[in-house]
Amino acid sequence: MNKKPLIDSRNLPILVTIILFAFMFGVGSVAFPGFFSLQNFLNLLIDNAYLLILGVGMTFVIVSGGIDLSVGSMLALSTMITSSLLEKSHVDPVTTIVIALAVGTLLGLFMGYLIQTFDLPPFIITLAGLYLARGLCYVVSIETIAIKDESFMNIAHFQIPIADAFISTGAAVALIVVIVGWYASRYTKFGRTVFAIGGNEQSALLMGLPVARTKILIYAVSGFCSALAGIVFTFYTLSGYALDGKGMELDTIASVVIGGTLLTGGVGSIIGTVFGVFVYGSIQVLIMFQGTLNSWWTRIVIGFLVFLFCVLQRFFESRKTRPLVAAPVEKAETS
Repeated sequence: MNKKPLIDSRNLPILVTIILFAFMFGVGSVAFPGFFSLQNFLNLLIDNAYLLILGVGMTFVIVSGGIDLSVGSMLALSTMITSSLLEKSHVDPVTTIVIALAVGTLLGLFMGYLIQTFDLPPFIITLAGLYLARGLCYVVSIETIAIKDESFMNIAHFQIPIADAFISTGAAVALIVVIVGWYASRYTKFGRTVFAIGGNEQSALLMGLPVARTKILIYAVSGFCSALAGIVFTFYTLSGYALDGKGMELDTIASVVIGGTLLTGGVGSIIGTVFGVFVYGSIQVLIMFQGTLNSWWTRIVIGFLVFLFCVLQRFFESRKTRPLVAAPVEKAETS
């Protein structure tokens, strides 16, 4: 009788990511005085809040077996809409945020509709969305728009105390998105359908799951998260710029993959994505504390980690799907 493994093979990449993050944070704590502190840990959340929000949306997309290359440009479009409405049209912050979120959600909904209705590759459609959103940024303005609205600045600078440290408004928003995304992925019909689609779309259809509606909603969720990440990014920079978020779609995909989500779909975790983002942020902080390395080493290390985790994922999948050797069949005796 085969013993049940202590840890599901699907969770092993997430465990590796958590161990990697603990190792990196431990090395930094030993090597650099002042590295090990609550505020330094919370700074990972503060500085990468927008990436964490993008990662939540991207996790749903990749788990379903798709991809979204438009998230970086959608973030930039959100920053441009927010800064333009606040500074040029003098719209109040609440209405501005609602409009920015609506635009991002509608663009995501539109891409999801095209992908599902016409059975088009997500790579091509979201690549078109990348160019569309980036082009719309330049339609809004070709120059940086600084945000000087007092109410918006107060929201951006607001700090929530935690013990002897604090988190920013953007970090608090990111935490809420993570909690909602984790709950939706585990305890709602939408989340279960996303995993079913990524595992086997035909089986999901045979089970009577709302595959078409869910696939459209997945990209709407990603568009919403991209727009929300853009608003959080404006909290961080207090400006809008057409080149914001350039290449950020790749950072997001890398963080999700490092977090243990399979690019083939069907397996993934919001918690894994959180630690994937923390690993990404820890590399940046370690390079900053080290002081002599160029920031491009972040890209080099992340590239190596993506290679490593793709190989690990393939290894774990091959172990899980390894065929059993059939026992020899004895010939029946004939009288």
